Amino acid sequence: MADERDPELPGLLLRTERDVFVPLLREADDRDFELRTACPGWTVRDVLAHCGAALTRVVEGRFERGVFSPEANDRDIAERADWTNARIVDELERGMTEAGAVIAAAGGVMDAIALGEWVHAGDVREAFGAEGAYAGVGLAPALDLLAAVSRKRSPVPLTARLTGADGELRLGPEDPEDGGPEDGGRERGRYAGDGATLIRLYAGRPLTGTRYELAGAREGELNLFG
Repeated sequence: MADERDPELPGLLLRTERDVFVPLLREADDRDFELRTACPGWTVRDVLAHCGAALTRVVEGRFERGVFSPEANDRDIAERADWTNARIVDELERGMTEAGAVIAAAGGVMDAIALGEWVHAGDVREAFGAEGAYAGVGLAPALDLLAAVSRKRSPVPLTARLTGADGELRLGPEDPEDGGPEDGGRERGRYAGDGATLIRLYAGRPLTGTRYELAGAREGELNLFG
């Protein structure tokens, strides 16, 4: 990973996901939108309403005080209670198409929103029982964006050796910034496993049925989203 931010990466991830995720939603039965997800208290419809609302705020530049708090998220979902499922998906598709340029111009402060949207798409796929919920064509850009976001949001330096990948992925603060263990800083933790499970760890998603090795860090302290 280069230290320099790639401003086009969040938009690339959103558009890549849009092209595979929106068709899945268009084909879903209305009853599928009632399925419960890994997000406590939220159905598939609730997750999609939240995602569409968040991206619409990005596109329209609406960031009032307390935006993206649990209370604000619940209000966004409630405001869409009388929308059809098709309208919910329409808003999400627009957001995934248009938000990338705004996020790119924001200098990095909104990069985590794109990553969070991709994780939520995984939540929906998992609720649908789809294989590889947090994998697929978006996994590679999602991992790159995870590494970039973690450098600003995670206090835990970690080196990940991903199954089937050449090289290593470095997450969290870089050693020169955090002093390194020789200067009293924290020694880098190590992860070995697949990329989808690494996403689950950093997103605080269920790890049931996964296999991985983690040394020098605890599961809970990797969670970027609370």
